[in-house]
Amino acid sequence: MALDETTPPEHLNPLQRFGRDIKQVRLARKLTQKQLGKATGYSEGYVSKVESGTLLPRPSEKFAKGCDLTFGTGELFAGLLRRIEEGDHPSWFVPYLNLEKKAARILDYSNDLVMGILQTEAYAQAVFQAYFSHEAAEVIEGKVAARLRRREVFERASPPHMWAILHEACLRTVIGSDEVMAGQLEYLLTAAASPQVKLQIMPFSAGAPAAHAKPFIVLRFTDARPVLYTETRVGGRMHDSAQTVDAALDDYDLLRAHALSPDRSVALIKTLLKEYRA
Repeated sequence: MALDETTPPEHLNPLQRFGRDIKQVRLARKLTQKQLGKATGYSEGYVSKVESGTLLPRPSEKFAKGCDLTFGTGELFAGLLRRIEEGDHPSWFVPYLNLEKKAARILDYSNDLVMGILQTEAYAQAVFQAYFSHEAAEVIEGKVAARLRRREVFERASPPHMWAILHEACLRTVIGSDEVMAGQLEYLLTAAASPQVKLQIMPFSAGAPAAHAKPFIVLRFTDARPVLYTETRVGGRMHDSAQTVDAALDDYDLLRAHALSPDRSVALIKTLLKEYRA
């Protein structure tokens, strides 16, 4: 949607409203886009895209904080951007996201879908279109963009180490199309080659240990106790009791022992990739 000064606020998506607010305060401070860009460390073109709501996936946190510093608006725009980010996720998932950004290690077991942080854009799009079939396209796009932004944790100065165990069903359940699945498996191979990621596949042949295990994630920190995240049909929940987390870690050790080795896991992914491409 092309924006002009007469576009009603209710017709704007959250990023467009954010951009319009930036523009209004910039003009009130008698600054040009070039001047705001210089003050925040970005180009004039970047500022223009922010103000028009066309910068994807979203303006950076650094830019929002730079605007607050330049405008003297406290944490107004940083807070607005954070709420936009949170608005693209279920409210019950936000506490997990805040901890994921601080984690030193991420231990994941997924048994039906590839875990969110490892999903490609096309795969995530297909998942959200299936789950939110009655939502507008821009709502789906916002959720997809928010999911892809979770990868930013690996761009930190000290990124987390992630160990992911995916049940074979995650690879064989066709999400979207064979083409989408081929792209997803290619991305998993790329992720598995990263020094930050260890990837194992739990084969169907593993039997009972895999069949009875439910998806879960354990987050470990350098200066805090680990936490367990579990999810059901009605939402997610964080657990921090030592007994509960220790039991989850014991389960994870068992799953890791029954899964294919990282090398054999990569070999299986490559085999399935050939099938999808065929």
